[in-house]
Amino acid sequence: MKVLVLTGPESTGKSWLAQALQARFGGLVVGEYVRHFIEQQGRDTCYGDIPAIARGQLDWEDRARAAAPPLLILDTHLLSNLLWSRTLFGDCPVWIEQALLERRYDLHLLLDPQGVPWVEDGQRCQPQLDARLRFHRACHDWLRAHDQRVHNLQGDWTEREQRALAHVVEWLGE
Repeated sequence: MKVLVLTGPESTGKSWLAQALQARFGGLVVGEYVRHFIEQQGRDTCYGDIPAIARGQLDWEDRARAAAPPLLILDTHLLSNLLWSRTLFGDCPVWIEQALLERRYDLHLLLDPQGVPWVEDGQRCQPQLDARLRFHRACHDWLRAHDQRVHNLQGDWTEREQRALAHVVEWLGE
């Protein structure tokens, strides 16, 4: 099983791109648990919710891994939980980073916030480009510091999709 992760700031096309990649390469997509959590709770999250959100994300990921698809596409993973917790609350439970480091991810596609519009959807909270750029930089820095394979995706929607497809074709050896 090969594991692909889409990561980066909100409103950069991760969910849309996950579906496009699945349509082209097959595999199984794991969504973003926090969206489900917010819909269930009907409120904004607080620091006390972070462990439940992270465990929910891990549970969804583990169930998908147990199915052993040839390609697993993660719309997000614990890096987002880690960085959002630090961004919103100034802290993050230590076990979340440990759990992230204990798992194998083969390729990360890091989506840049520049080149596409921010879209309000009732759950997003970073309309300011500078805040999304800081989040992007934090993702990039963490991935590089932990020797994760990563490609940055920039440009408009069409360019992002073309670059993602090219990276995945190369990675899968197609």
